[in-house]
Amino acid sequence: MNGTLNKVMLIGHLGDEVKMHYFEGGNCIGRFQLATNDVYINKTTNEKITSTEWHNLVVRNKAAEICEKYLSKGDKIYVEGRLKSRQWQAEDGSTKYTTEILVMEFTFLSTKKDNDNNKQIQSSESTKNTNFDTQKSDLPINDLPF
Repeated sequence: MNGTLNKVMLIGHLGDEVKMHYFEGGNCIGRFQLATNDVYINKTTNEKITSTEWHNLVVRNKAAEICEKYLSKGDKIYVEGRLKSRQWQAEDGSTKYTTEILVMEFTFLSTKKDNDNNKQIQSSESTKNTNFDTQKSDLPINDLPF
């Protein structure tokens, strides 16, 4: 195979809000960290161990604006992208390095807004009357409503 592949797929939770950076010409990028967990059992102590890995994600332009609008800390998201390493000079003159994931596609799996709405719906449904009087139905027994 002569080609190469640079692809990352992650499912995790946002570690913080999306931080936006705007540039001249109307372009922007959003940056946020994503936490993924690895859970295993220590065979000698039989203890459940959770190891968290943090990933730096970068989203561009319209996708960044969508992420900023709908995502908040703790939300679960699926992302696909590619790894990109870069370096820069810090204020003290030292060279800094980082590896980021440039996000190409994403899917919101659960947001706090969804969870809050579901809790409100569930609490209102629990107070609804569930006594149904089947004898007062306007439809004949053999008539399907669809």
